[in-house]
Amino acid sequence: MEMISLKAKARLADTPAKVLRRESIVPGVVYGNEAENTSIQCDYSEIYKAYVQAGGSTIVDLDIDGKKVPSLFHDLSFDPVSDRIIHVDFYAVNMKKEIEAQIPLEFIDESEAVKTLNGVLITTNDHVTVHCLPANLPHALHISLSSLKEFGDALHASDILPMDGVQIMDEPDTMIATVQEPRAAVEEVQEEAAATEDEEGEKKEGEEGDKKEGEEAKSE
Repeated sequence: MEMISLKAKARLADTPAKVLRRESIVPGVVYGNEAENTSIQCDYSEIYKAYVQAGGSTIVDLDIDGKKVPSLFHDLSFDPVSDRIIHVDFYAVNMKKEIEAQIPLEFIDESEAVKTLNGVLITTNDHVTVHCLPANLPHALHISLSSLKEFGDALHASDILPMDGVQIMDEPDTMIATVQEPRAAVEEVQEEAAATEDEEGEKKEGEEGDKKEGEEAKSE
């Protein structure tokens, strides 16, 4: 099982968050697993590195002043200007109890419809929800695009290869990727359809006009 190590300290209640941030320290909180909320603080560079490696799907071996707490990154707040992490929530997990977590999808291989037909790959979901023990959490799920050979071909949650001890919670028919015709081709078809409708409309108007003129001639 992959785990990411991260050191933290208990945060003193009388230390303002803005003071910590000026010193490149990120305030945070740990909760869950029937434990009381614990305020913590972490070095910015360390927490940034851990988040890049773990995301929200890999267990973090959180060391709070020597006490190990297996956790998941649950929520992060970012500065709207600098985009730096300004607060983090960790969810403490019980390694013996199953949990639900969102796992990112990583698309691999090439689609023939994209490669040879110039199709447009549309990914409709970038994650799925799984139910499993924390030790069985996959960091990411690799999805092959090789089966997408024609326009309209699609991949669904049911196409994800089964994993021991891991249950996909999304509905089996949930679409995760498909291939569409190139936009230019679609627009061309739409333009041709619109032109055909205009021609049929003009033809119908002409026929109705001829019919009306014929009826008027008979009445005279």
